[in-house]
Amino acid sequence: MTDDRPAEARQLLKTGGHKYDHGHLAVIAGAQAGAARLGARAAMRIGAGLVTLLPPSDALARFHGGPDALMLHPLNEPGALDSWCKARKVSAILIGPGCGIDRAHALLPAVLASPLPAILDADAITALAAHQGQKLRPDIVLTPHEGEFKRLCPDLTPTHNPDQRDAVTREAAQRWNAKLLLKGPVSVIAHPDGTSWRHDATDAPQLATAGSGDVLAGLIGGLLARGFDAALACRLAAWVHAQSASRFGPGLIADDLPEQIPALLRELA
Repeated sequence: MTDDRPAEARQLLKTGGHKYDHGHLAVIAGAQAGAARLGARAAMRIGAGLVTLLPPSDALARFHGGPDALMLHPLNEPGALDSWCKARKVSAILIGPGCGIDRAHALLPAVLASPLPAILDADAITALAAHQGQKLRPDIVLTPHEGEFKRLCPDLTPTHNPDQRDAVTREAAQRWNAKLLLKGPVSVIAHPDGTSWRHDATDAPQLATAGSGDVLAGLIGGLLARGFDAALACRLAAWVHAQSASRFGPGLIADDLPEQIPALLRELA
């Protein structure tokens, strides 16, 4: 595929420091481990200093296994999230992949009340759709596919026409006052100020596989944890996501995507 490398791509490289200098991502998980683990692995590969999965205590056993650097902590009560994040120096939150609708509904208010940047994906977007009219913060990132987009903005219909797709994504970002990445072969990243940016991955069709969106969410979450601006985190994550798929080629499954990142970073170095 064409290497449409962003000018800021070298910022992905670490320049030393302590692990906490590169951020701590909390991934709120549900009873199913797969999607949350995919996102967490991607966040680690993109350079987050620490990543902790937060499943309910009765599902904790399902999350054991590699990589050993991935940490686990049970989270049952929404009220415990803020104090735990402060105690563990968390710098960003990811909620949605494999979370479950009920758990996302229960924990979403605590995530939105937190001062930390956050990415809302999958079940968290469905939960957010029940809060029509709520204004978020510009350091909140929403990553809907087209079906989830329709839940967020029932009166808007994204098409494959590039200009129309840009327009509805910008409108949605302004309504929610958040960064919004509409996923698809041509993804659109829109800002509340009305600007937008496109990423064309039509020549990486292998991304059409279960779990690839969870990996993208983890990449964005890892970059938010590292302190990247939300807009730049989305742009760089979309590029890394597509480049990783292209490097692997046919036969890709989502588990393969994080493992392509080290070679990509070595090339940037």
